[in-house]
Amino acid sequence: MNWLNNIRPKIRALVGKKQEVPENLWSKCPQCEQMIFHRELEAALHVCSHCGHHLRIDARTRIASILDADRWESVALAPCVADPLRFRDRKRYAERLRDNRSQTGGDDAILVAAGTLKGAPAVVAAFDFRFMGGSMGIAVGDGILTAADRAVADGAALIVFPSSGGARMQEGILSLVQMPRTAIAIERVKRAGLPYIVVLTDPTTGGVSASFAMLGDIAIAEPGATIGFAGRRVIEETIRETLPENFQSAEYLHEHGMVDMVVPRAELRDTLADLIDLLTRPVETPEPKVGVELDLPAPPAGPAADAAIAE
Repeated sequence: MNWLNNIRPKIRALVGKKQEVPENLWSKCPQCEQMIFHRELEAALHVCSHCGHHLRIDARTRIASILDADRWESVALAPCVADPLRFRDRKRYAERLRDNRSQTGGDDAILVAAGTLKGAPAVVAAFDFRFMGGSMGIAVGDGILTAADRAVADGAALIVFPSSGGARMQEGILSLVQMPRTAIAIERVKRAGLPYIVVLTDPTTGGVSASFAMLGDIAIAEPGATIGFAGRRVIEETIRETLPENFQSAEYLHEHGMVDMVVPRAELRDTLADLIDLLTRPVETPEPKVGVELDLPAPPAGPAADAAIAE
């Protein structure tokens, strides 16, 4: 009995030793709720291998999946007023910004990068939905302007990946001003004869969808993305009708002509490269021929012809 009393604590200490297991090894798909190993998810560009659901990804991961590896650089954005209205609800706006910057590692909800896409120059502006729902404030507006200016300066295509809940309420009217401001920036790109392509990701709503997100030369959407202006409940209460089940989905908008194509994430890079090549390829126009001889019938001759001419 003494022997058992002596050995039991040692066995418990050996068996009961907890192994430290990282908590981020598995992710659960929000659509089918299947568990996916993190390496498998990263290899699939964060697309569920069970149901094909496209999970949201951060801006840096998005850019790295599109531009050529080691051929792109982040474009610095000019500093702006952090809290112009000194807004406060349950928490100060300045504190919210500080918390979101700490959690995401970004200065705001947008990241701009310049590089190449299969050798073609390209500028990409990608939203990060983790940063206050990708809401658009002054900093995001500045990001779109910076991306447009860089595209014009480099003679590059501009590609934007919006993922936003709309205008940022903490900046009030200043956030709404970004709608015409960004539209003007996109017009500069178009006047320079450069492609402007928008890839609508989940979700693209509010003031973002009502401005630069719908001005693309070509509008692409990821499968299953929610795209619209107002929310489903608000629309139903306004028009007093029940909307279709897939209303405001990428597939519904494509079916009704609001989106040019729905492209899976795995095919997006190749599709964008092909589109840039088509939009930037010089148009071959045939040279006009000078001094072409027309094969006309010979004029009639003889007394009858002379009499006809005299008449």
